[in-house]
Amino acid sequence: MLHGNLKKMSTEVMDKQVSYYLDLGGQRVAVNDLLSKKIALNIDGTIHCTHCKKVTKKSFSQGFCYNCFRKLAACDVCIMSPEKCHFHLGTCREPEWAEQYCMQSHYVYLANSSALKVGITRGDQLPTRWIDQGATQARALFRVQNRRMSGLVETLFKTLVADKTNWRNMLRGNIMPMDLEYEQERLIGQLYEGLDSLQREFGLQSITDLSDENETHAFIYPVIEYPTKIASLNAEKTPLIEGTLMGIKGQYWLLDTGVINIRKYTGYQATLTF
Repeated sequence: MLHGNLKKMSTEVMDKQVSYYLDLGGQRVAVNDLLSKKIALNIDGTIHCTHCKKVTKKSFSQGFCYNCFRKLAACDVCIMSPEKCHFHLGTCREPEWAEQYCMQSHYVYLANSSALKVGITRGDQLPTRWIDQGATQARALFRVQNRRMSGLVETLFKTLVADKTNWRNMLRGNIMPMDLEYEQERLIGQLYEGLDSLQREFGLQSITDLSDENETHAFIYPVIEYPTKIASLNAEKTPLIEGTLMGIKGQYWLLDTGVINIRKYTGYQATLTF
């Protein structure tokens, strides 16, 4: 039995195979080892802010209390919409935090999760970001100089391709392989004028094309059986989540009783028995 505050699962990849680990109350469990076993996750409703650690009645932005949500740069609108970054205007909530997390190299990528999508992430978050989204394939397109630039490039691509994962389709497991190298060439061929415009405005070094040096990465998730019907389990309505673990994909547990997004309950106090 493990007890503590939930946070998203950590991952490792070896030969395309994804392994998941859950840290709870200072203990670590290999979630892959729980496949085909009966497990119970009891989320008792107590929430601790992941930043200030205070008890909060409601979680904002996946794990923060309202005060932290209002003041932290990690909760600002530009985190979800990086093209709205206002660091250069001198109005960032936490300039030192931004220097560490936003004013560093980012990647713009294509992924095959529920379908073809575009996304962005920091360089030190690959391949974690792809796995958290349940991507079966992924390929970096560009390395850019900061988070704002990644958002501006992503905005161009969003005119042609989605930027969101359909989590229900992702969990059905019937994702057909794609030729991401072909998709990269196709999309850049349609968007080169916009990309050239950004480089003229921000400099040639602002966007580095990775076409000639990159590869498509593939991931295989630990799933015994995908659900035929997606039933989402809500721990706020039913605190005791029980069932046989049939798989893990993205940050979801696939139980024979339904699916639960572990990351959604970041900061929630829980007890896991198996």
